Amino acid sequence: MILYRISDLTRVYEDRTVLDIPEMNIEAGGRYALLGPNGAGKTTLLHILAFLDRPTAGAIDFESSPVDFSRKGLQTLRRKVVMVDQHPILFTRTVAQNVAYGLKLRKIPSKERKIKVAEALERVGMTAFSSAMAHRLSGGETQRVALARALAVSPSVLLCDEPTASVDAEHQSAILRILQEINEAKGISLIFTSHDRRQAAALATETIHLNQGRPASAGQENVFAAVVTSGRDGRAVCQIENGPRIALPYDGVSAIPRKVRIEIDSNLLLLGGPTQGRSSENRFPGRLIQATEERGQIRCVVDIGVWIDLSLSESTYRKLRPMIGDAVSVQIPADAVRLI
Repeated sequence: MILYRISDLTRVYEDRTVLDIPEMNIEAGGRYALLGPNGAGKTTLLHILAFLDRPTAGAIDFESSPVDFSRKGLQTLRRKVVMVDQHPILFTRTVAQNVAYGLKLRKIPSKERKIKVAEALERVGMTAFSSAMAHRLSGGETQRVALARALAVSPSVLLCDEPTASVDAEHQSAILRILQEINEAKGISLIFTSHDRRQAAALATETIHLNQGRPASAGQENVFAAVVTSGRDGRAVCQIENGPRIALPYDGVSAIPRKVRIEIDSNLLLLGGPTQGRSSENRFPGRLIQATEERGQIRCVVDIGVWIDLSLSESTYRKLRPMIGDAVSVQIPADAVRLI
């Protein structure tokens, strides 16, 4: 069964198009990961799927019915779909009172509320914290209570924005296990955003890549929308949307400025240490998002405003040995850029 059917959806803030999705289908009962760099539109899409934001244009069907974005239409849908934010806010009350909040809004009788709260806390392993004050919990404990609060109202769909981004490794494993159990035992559809591809691959049954608000295949991480213009020295320069400005290896590009799509060869990129002062030409500061071994090569993903893939030899990578989250730099040789 199709849970969400999206067609010609756009979301525009002022003059910036944050989402542009021609078509997307999400099946009921699955575990979907939304992957992409900062600014790719992941959280915006999640808010629209939660019916907390409305698209600028386009159509969404939910459970085979067109979504009515009027207040009356959304009230019913929001009882089926619950979203847990990256930094959930808990009231300065006990854990149990926080978990019961949504049930009280739905006017569930007190006796039934207590049963549902106890079941939800047990599901996330937080029963012993029932009487604790929620505002004194750690980040991982807070995330688990937020999940319990969402589960207590028995949603059809659970949306999570970076569910493990602000917690330690121990709680990360626990939260991932809880999310998988929720999906498998309760049949609750799960959609979550993540920056960690390995983590997403371990939990998700399907992965949706977003790049500058548009769906992209897993092999298109280095394909970007850009505008080519003429620089002060007469050479062509390429401004990646939401990303860096790259000097190109040729002069006199026709019809400047013009919108293009570019492809950057991951095998020609150079990884370096953090930049000091002003960057040299086509060298950009960034942060290492991921490093994995693939067929004798080290595949790195660096956030330089957009996510960019680098393919390095093991010996090259060992010279720096950066850790995930470290500041690094990426050198983009002009001949690595191709207009497509």
